[in-house]
Amino acid sequence: MVLAYGAVRGTAPPYLQALIRPYTQTRALRSSTSDLLAPLPLRKHGSRSAQSKLFAALAPQWWNKLPHDARTAEFNGKSDSLFFNDGVRRIDFVLVYEDEDMKEIDKNRTFQKRKVSASLMKMGMELEAARSVVDEKLLFVKVHMPWDVLCTYAEVLHIKLPIQPNDLSTTSSPFNFLSCITRHFYPSEDLIAKETEYFTAPFEKDRLEYFYVKDRDLFFTPSMRSRMAYYILSRAPYEVRGNIKKFGVTKLLDGGVYKAAYPLHDCRFNVRSKEDECPNERYLLYNEWAHPKSFYKMQPLDLIRKYYGEKIGIYFAWLGFYTAMLALAAIVGLGCFIYGYTTQETSTWSKEVCDPLIGGNIVMCPQCDKECTYWRLNSTCESSKVTHATFWKRYQAELEYEWDTVEFLEQEEQPRPEYEAKCNHERINPVTRVKEKVPYTACGRCIRVSLGIGTVLFWIVLILASVVAIIVYRLAVFFSFSTRLQSDLKELEPFKEYVTAQMATSVTASIISFVVIMVLNILYERVAIWITDFELPRTKTDYENSLTLKMFLFQFVNYYSSCFYIAFAKGKVVGYPGQPVYLLGKYRNEECDPGGCLIELTTQLTVIMGGKAIWNNIQEVLLPWMKNLIFRYCTRVGSEKVIPRWEQDYQLQPIGKLGLFYEYLEMVIQFGFVTLFVASFPLAPVLALVNNLFEIRVDAWKIITQFRRMVPEKAQDIGAWQPILQGVAILAVASNAMIIAFTSDMIPRLVYYWSFSVYPYGDHSSHTMQGYINNTLSVFDIQDFSNKSRPLQTPYWFNNSTTCRYRDFRYPPGHHRQYEYSIYYWHVIAAKMAFIIVVEHIVYLTKFVLSYVIPDVPYTVREQIKREKYLSQVILHETNLKLVTKRLKPVIMNDNNTFLL
Repeated sequence: MVLAYGAVRGTAPPYLQALIRPYTQTRALRSSTSDLLAPLPLRKHGSRSAQSKLFAALAPQWWNKLPHDARTAEFNGKSDSLFFNDGVRRIDFVLVYEDEDMKEIDKNRTFQKRKVSASLMKMGMELEAARSVVDEKLLFVKVHMPWDVLCTYAEVLHIKLPIQPNDLSTTSSPFNFLSCITRHFYPSEDLIAKETEYFTAPFEKDRLEYFYVKDRDLFFTPSMRSRMAYYILSRAPYEVRGNIKKFGVTKLLDGGVYKAAYPLHDCRFNVRSKEDECPNERYLLYNEWAHPKSFYKMQPLDLIRKYYGEKIGIYFAWLGFYTAMLALAAIVGLGCFIYGYTTQETSTWSKEVCDPLIGGNIVMCPQCDKECTYWRLNSTCESSKVTHATFWKRYQAELEYEWDTVEFLEQEEQPRPEYEAKCNHERINPVTRVKEKVPYTACGRCIRVSLGIGTVLFWIVLILASVVAIIVYRLAVFFSFSTRLQSDLKELEPFKEYVTAQMATSVTASIISFVVIMVLNILYERVAIWITDFELPRTKTDYENSLTLKMFLFQFVNYYSSCFYIAFAKGKVVGYPGQPVYLLGKYRNEECDPGGCLIELTTQLTVIMGGKAIWNNIQEVLLPWMKNLIFRYCTRVGSEKVIPRWEQDYQLQPIGKLGLFYEYLEMVIQFGFVTLFVASFPLAPVLALVNNLFEIRVDAWKIITQFRRMVPEKAQDIGAWQPILQGVAILAVASNAMIIAFTSDMIPRLVYYWSFSVYPYGDHSSHTMQGYINNTLSVFDIQDFSNKSRPLQTPYWFNNSTTCRYRDFRYPPGHHRQYEYSIYYWHVIAAKMAFIIVVEHIVYLTKFVLSYVIPDVPYTVREQIKREKYLSQVILHETNLKLVTKRLKPVIMNDNNTFLL
């Protein structure tokens, strides 16, 4: 210490002054502890390692007080090591920054890094720096949490840890006799052994002896250590100006002070670690979960949760459960599709449409003004031929107990650093009645929330405006296709009968709609994040719930508005040929095909679902893989160099700030397509099932091989997505009932079959579908066309026809109520309303009965929770009883029957 101090004052020998001066020339060494802890920048004077070694030998006491990032340690050549160079202290987190000495000095950034390092040291963290093997400009600061710091922050974060092994007997499954078959569909128990179950309790440092501690190095799992390290890093102050306090590594990452911050993977994904103490969990997850050869195996959820944390584990548990529930819907949907395809040739409806003597002789009225002409019904021959929540709650309750998230309450979640940094106002806490700091007043919060609501509503109106624009496009393009399409397709004779004006308009409009949807998504995403940041939610759960609600409301309108238009609006308000209805007073409203709008709705769903799946895979898989490939190519090193574990992870892609948000959003939007419109597209569950089987493995492959390790997070459930899914499921019942009633022709056919095919309305002696086409197409006298609607040309086969047909239930010309709705129309409307009411009541009643009969929490889980609470009260509170016993003095009775203390 004397030598070091003398070197600063200039009294040390010249060789020692020359050695120490690079460490002190930018900042004088003072005697205060805080200044001793402040990191000093290293200068390039000769061999850095030689300076370090000689300086450490000459001044060991002062050297040991310096932050570890000031003591740059050379890489020891162990590529799989997860420890400091001493091989004892485990690396819990890594910070990466660019050495300012290698370029123009940025004093502010250097100062901020010094303050962060000093703050971390004051909090008890230990640091060690290592220069990059690939790029000398980069420095990797390795962060280690000693035992005392781990215990302190485990208590702060209420981390639940084992107190004793689970002594409750588990009930055996009645399907154990199938284990010889089912075991092949589970991860290998030789590689991923089943973990011992423990009763757990929130950790308390003063009662350490009551916890089940076998090995201090293994008591806190790596994911727990990383979570606590990130909690400290996110609160390390680096600048204080008056009442404004800046802290948290997140802001420094955004500002470019640090290049990256991440926990380490424990090994390479495709090669076992050479280190004896490495658990190789990443390698096991890749081989038993993410590798294509394991696509048929169940997910190792306990290992996923152990390695990545509860939040990631719950996402994959929910995704697997949702995919399993799709299997039954996919079987039913596939059966409906196969039945429809095999019976299309025997359908009376299709036969009448395609029959030249029936459909070929029925002349249909023009579907647009002037330029459109008459057409035969049999031209639509080809198109006429084509026509989970309660159980998840139960499964989730089991995971909540097994993963120790049963009592993960809001008060246990710490405030976000961004929230704490803005706390300048005081208020009385309504629960504790104690003063606390908040970032805004009640009026300020109202303004922030109002601004958020107004922004969301503005963007929803913008979506609706885009839908109206696409409708106008449909009307204008249909007019153009009707006049030119057939003449332009003369050379494509095989496809001419399939490419109608309706089909061409539908496909092009669907593609344009998809492009508009994706563009609006990209723009709104930035706005939603900015608004949520402005609102300043207190905890991360509040932040994610607020952003989830904003994003889903927008996505719901954005993705589903065009589908709802086709399903419930198109062709419903068109009037009749003599008095059509116009949009904006100019464009004549669209009509559906004689077979309904289901074909067009199916086309829209196929384009959006297929395009969305392709786009998501490009974003989630192809882009990260290409970025990693380019990065490795640009930073390639000689084969003789060994790259350490922390630098291998730095070469991977960083996880986005929102983490799993987009994964949940993708699946919830898909859930909406599958449930809301399944009646019109029975193959939707099949496509969703196939997509999800790939999605699980692709997501697993992505986070294991292409991304840095995520910071583990605690979560009790899927958050705000749960009520959203429940709301979509409830809406789906009404949606599908209305699609069947108003969009499909099922109800009109049933009404005709049971009522209008026989006496008193029909001429058939028994119930039949014969004559249905003629009965559902109304007659219009072409003399009643207005000058605005009358077609300019007539086809050569039109001859001297005086009438045409259109799709509606109206009285024919000459009737005393001509062109008014017929009795058939009112029968159909009554049947449709009755169908909707009956179906909704039956489904909702079934749902409520199942919810009542099947408890959300299984009986065995309830018993285990009670047992755990009992043990917590008995074991963890015994220490208080012992303290009371020690303080009490013994009471003795003497011969006079008096008590002596």
